[in-house]
Amino acid sequence: MADSARRKEQPITPTEEEGKRARLLKSVASYAAESGRSREDRLIYERVRLGILSALCVHRSMTFGELKKLLKTSDGNLSVHARKLEEAGLIRCTKSFEGRRPKTEYRIEKKGRSALDRYLKHMEKLIDATRSQR
Repeated sequence: MADSARRKEQPITPTEEEGKRARLLKSVASYAAESGRSREDRLIYERVRLGILSALCVHRSMTFGELKKLLKTSDGNLSVHARKLEEAGLIRCTKSFEGRRPKTEYRIEKKGRSALDRYLKHMEKLIDATRSQR
């Protein structure tokens, strides 16, 4: 009985793999909990806004119609989400006319590219952490 009491008192040391996973999960959690995260970072988590930024990273510019078709969303939904990104300075919107038809074109700003890069790095860590748990 004395032997079992002694065994319980001994600290359990994590294996090297458990330690690696714990550090990885801590880094993921610290990203989400960090109070200094900017408003822009939180903006991009929504599906349509993330889609807009991702598409604009791949294409130099895209029109309203191209984004609408790509993201399979309504005019109103795309308009609201694009406006939020524009107000935050993540994308730039230019309006012009082609003949008599209005043309709205979007481009990603440097600030938007940085916010998307931070988000993608966070997601990569999260994926690595969860896959290492299997």
